[in-house]
Amino acid sequence: MEQDPSKNAFGAPGMEPRWTHGNKDGIGTAYSASSKIWYTLFGGIVTEVYSPTVDRPQVRDIQYLITDGKSFFAEEMRDLKSSVKRLSDHTLGFGCTNTDPGGRYSISKEVITDPYLPCLLQHTSLTGPDEEFLKTLQLFALCAPHLQVGGGGNSGYVTNVNGLRILMACKEGVWLAMLATVPFSRTSCGYVGRSDGWTDLHENFQMDYQFERADSGNIALTGELDLSKTREFTLALAFGDSEHRAVTNLLQSLGRPFSQHLTQYTQQWNDAAAHCLPLEKLSCDQGQLFRSSYSVLLAHEDKAYPGAIIASLAIPWGEAKGDSDQGAYHLVWTRDMVNSATALLAAGDKATALRALIFLAVSQHEDGGFAQNFWVNGDAYWTGIQLDEVAFPILLAWRLFSEEGLHDFDPYTSVRRAAAYLVRHGPVTQQERWEEASGYSPSTLASNIAALIGASLLFRHRGDEETACFTEQYADYLEAHIEEWTVTSKGSLVPGVEKYYMRILPEDVGAANPAEDKEGRFLKIKNLAPGQPSEFPAKDVVDGGFLELVRYGIRAADDPIILNSVKVLDSVLKVETDAGPVWHRYNHDGYGQQEDGGPFKGFGCGRAWPLLTGERGHYELAAGRSAETYIRAMEQLASPTGLLPEQVWDAADNPEAFMFRGKPTGSAMPLLWAHAEYIKLLRSAADGRVYDVISEVSQRYVTNRVKREPMEVWKPDRRVRFMPKGSILRIHGHERFRLRWSTDDWQSQQDSESKVNALQIDFVDLPAAVSSGNDTKDARIRFTFFWLDSERWEGQDYEVGVR
Repeated sequence: MEQDPSKNAFGAPGMEPRWTHGNKDGIGTAYSASSKIWYTLFGGIVTEVYSPTVDRPQVRDIQYLITDGKSFFAEEMRDLKSSVKRLSDHTLGFGCTNTDPGGRYSISKEVITDPYLPCLLQHTSLTGPDEEFLKTLQLFALCAPHLQVGGGGNSGYVTNVNGLRILMACKEGVWLAMLATVPFSRTSCGYVGRSDGWTDLHENFQMDYQFERADSGNIALTGELDLSKTREFTLALAFGDSEHRAVTNLLQSLGRPFSQHLTQYTQQWNDAAAHCLPLEKLSCDQGQLFRSSYSVLLAHEDKAYPGAIIASLAIPWGEAKGDSDQGAYHLVWTRDMVNSATALLAAGDKATALRALIFLAVSQHEDGGFAQNFWVNGDAYWTGIQLDEVAFPILLAWRLFSEEGLHDFDPYTSVRRAAAYLVRHGPVTQQERWEEASGYSPSTLASNIAALIGASLLFRHRGDEETACFTEQYADYLEAHIEEWTVTSKGSLVPGVEKYYMRILPEDVGAANPAEDKEGRFLKIKNLAPGQPSEFPAKDVVDGGFLELVRYGIRAADDPIILNSVKVLDSVLKVETDAGPVWHRYNHDGYGQQEDGGPFKGFGCGRAWPLLTGERGHYELAAGRSAETYIRAMEQLASPTGLLPEQVWDAADNPEAFMFRGKPTGSAMPLLWAHAEYIKLLRSAADGRVYDVISEVSQRYVTNRVKREPMEVWKPDRRVRFMPKGSILRIHGHERFRLRWSTDDWQSQQDSESKVNALQIDFVDLPAAVSSGNDTKDARIRFTFFWLDSERWEGQDYEVGVR
């Protein structure tokens, strides 16, 4: 029977199956992947499946419904008690047991994927103490397709192949096929909330509907499993770019015993981990989280676009999102991706790290920048500019070079473009690492300085001394201004501590006159509930981003301002849990679970991030102390299946909302950045030094600091107004130019021709003697441009005061 989609009350895009809900019993998400297909587990059922045809979820929920046909109805996620465990140390395959609260029956599952084909395999057994009671039970497989991302516009139907009734779904060139090793005795395709199997069985414990089709809506497929001969079977879900291919993949997978698939699948994961460094020796949990973290990082590399490592397969607060919100975390952020690739490198995997670098080189924009995030095919999703995301690929290139991991790949062009981008567009970033504010960010500056020194080392190795020196000089310029741009001297967060690093000094990109009044600036905080105050003095908003200055060797761990900032950080942002210490991102943060435990819906309350526990552990190592407390805390903050969440609940337990202190919230899980931080923390502990530090950076700025000539940089889009006496004034242009300049209000003048280097940056240096030669109180350098390529005068004078 075919259904009329006009009668589908729940068929519009964005309407979700009614059986989807929040963090069941605090179990959270488990995850697995093979070479062809990915899936996630949530509350003991498969909640999302990713096919190789697209990098976004194709299914929302595959679960069993159970009834005796007359007295009760139950669904796995909502009504049964769940437990989940890993099938083996390295294998991202999971065993789930979902048990009736009364102990009458259990549904046990082993969930993996076909080692070679895009097919999910769920080996299932129905057991219980009373054989006669089990004979009365009817078991139904329920699948909610969300093909090509959305719940709307899916079509379902039943097809017959080789004498088998197969449940199918399709949308926009993607097909899904579902079958088991036992036949379906009855099948139906229905609209969610009106004629789907859940609605049908929930009403009277009977399967009254047997619809052959349901077109263009938010649909669910239902099949009753024939348990007359056995209560042990394998349910399979396969994908393809045609019905023929999907069904072929399905039957090929079901044609081999599940035990063979499991053996091969386990062997593949063991082989992938065979060359791992023995970092589990530094763990406090016998290596459980390390092995899980390593496999999870590997699994998040896309198989159609080698080297593309997404931030997470998770959709944070997915129950509150509709079809129009397609981004989630299954996108590439270069910051997250480079952290993941570097962690794999730290664990001994040079091959994946190299693939990641090559992918980034291909994805890089012609001007050297990167989109804020992008799909694995390189298409931008959000288009904000984050300077740390331009710096991180340089750091990966340097790390691979230093560990002889580049092989025959030459990253010179990519590094040169990225370095040029940082010089042209810094030091103000449109977005810092929390993607919410523009200005001068300690963490962004740290990554930029380290990357520029790394780039200079690569240039010098290539024999380009001129470009190496220019790049170093710009890094030195940034380093010399860190405190001026990002340290307050009038902080009021902790009594007796007035001088510390701010989260960010607000400034707009391209502001003609850079900030001179940092103590009076206000920072607008995003993600706060309507009606709440959203602007605060920037000097009184802090985060742990300044720790990156220590991580990369730019400031010593015992630097007085660093020590002050750590005091403020712990006083304002630290949370103690049973697992150990965790930190918030920054004070007044609104990105997180709401106060009542409800999902984030554009506003909420920022919760504690396990990632930041790892960052603090790195600082402790840099300070010469043990990181064991932080390693142990991250392990305790992970889920039972070895996954680290983006955020954990930091308030009192709220059982009604399934929120428990120190346990995952509805944020992303796993968060690869957190797993990467954990692996790098183990490597750092093994080495006795921070793995991310570039020794040449720490030697330049901490260990063997040499006094350098101060420099100020003037750019057309950042017209610095003052400079210290005795400084070099470097003036950039957007093309070749002749600079006409004067130190006596044009009573006399000089001309200087611009130079250009391999970064394709045109500049003129006015030596330190120019700014030192005038002792008057209002000394200034005045200048204008004659643009050589267009043969025109600027038509405007500029000036820089000398103090």
